[in-house]
Amino acid sequence: MELNFNILSLLNKKKDATLAESIGDLKAKLSSGIKLSVEERTAINNYERYKEEILNASLDEHQFHNKYKQLQVIANLGDWREFLKEEYF
Repeated sequence: MELNFNILSLLNKKKDATLAESIGDLKAKLSSGIKLSVEERTAINNYERYKEEILNASLDEHQFHNKYKQLQVIANLGDWREFLKEEYF
């Protein structure tokens, strides 16, 4: 499985006036004791499953660390609603 995100595109979108809520934001809310909606929890679960698939497909330690960094950017800059798409189920 390959990363389906264009990292530069995520960075450019984050500069827009309308900042999207990310997976990282949802995890922070959850840690703070804020109750999440079913959709929000589903998005987190789908992201975690996607992350596991991507990292398990790594061929060596360098590739693993590179993909891990990319996934961190996705989790912190991408809109969490992306992970409600069918391709992440």
